[in-house]
Amino acid sequence: MAITSQFGYHSTALEVVDGIELTGRNAFVTGGGSGIGIETVRALATAGAHVSVALRTPGQGESLLANLGSALESRITLIAMDLADLESVRAVSASYVEGGRPLHILINNAGVMATPQGATKQGYELQFGTNHLGHFVLTQGLLPALRASGGARVVALSSSAHRRSDVDLEDPNFAHRPYDKWASYGQSKTANALFAVELTKRYSADGIFANAVMPGGIMTGLQKHMPIEEQRAAGFIDDDGNPNAMFKNAAQGASTSTWAATGQELHNVGGLYLENCQEAGPMDPAKPFLGVMPYALDSAHAHNVWEMTESLLRP
Repeated sequence: MAITSQFGYHSTALEVVDGIELTGRNAFVTGGGSGIGIETVRALATAGAHVSVALRTPGQGESLLANLGSALESRITLIAMDLADLESVRAVSASYVEGGRPLHILINNAGVMATPQGATKQGYELQFGTNHLGHFVLTQGLLPALRASGGARVVALSSSAHRRSDVDLEDPNFAHRPYDKWASYGQSKTANALFAVELTKRYSADGIFANAVMPGGIMTGLQKHMPIEEQRAAGFIDDDGNPNAMFKNAAQGASTSTWAATGQELHNVGGLYLENCQEAGPMDPAKPFLGVMPYALDSAHAHNVWEMTESLLRP
């Protein structure tokens, strides 16, 4: 039976944490300086958690603190980190672990979408390298802190765009096939979902459970690589440039991530794909923005993608 909650499409992150007490708990959020990341941080800090916020752009920190307000500022630690540079990622995770604080909640929220073909500092395809490899390395580095919490949740931000592509085990970096920005993005989002499946399988005995989240359609900085004409053709905006009326605002978009991190319904539950604060069903071709493709939750495939990822990351 699918897991459900009292929350849904229109719920906000703050509504999800109403009545939840996170004082004494530590959270880590990537990409917490913009879009749904801000609202995720706001909700966790409001509930009492101390939140480490990883930001690629240092200037986002001041803006974030101003947005959150002085009442929450003492619960926030700002960290400079670039997911497209694995040296940066490893340094951040090592520093956190050396600090000795357990980590109860890790939300792998940051990402890039539909970028022109490019590469990370270590030479991996930019979207796969940032969205999947960067978060894979971060989570692996933070495992000692996650174990030390006595019960941790990892949230992997996926997308309905995972339907655009499975993970190509032979050529994830588009070295031998034509680059397609949406196939690349879809591949990375499928990898994020499979990561949650395999992480749970490998580390649930240590009290670590991971779930993937589809936040919903939201206008954020993710669309910056899409020309206006493409946004219009995709139905993101109308002819006058106004966002699709069915899109969520950032507070609503952060609700499912927040529920994945705090909802009692998900205690010791992992390997799921969540949307609108519910467990998603199979993808319906008639409703392309809802549901999950079978390959994104396949256990054997998740194992193979994990093994391929480790192979890619070996020196």
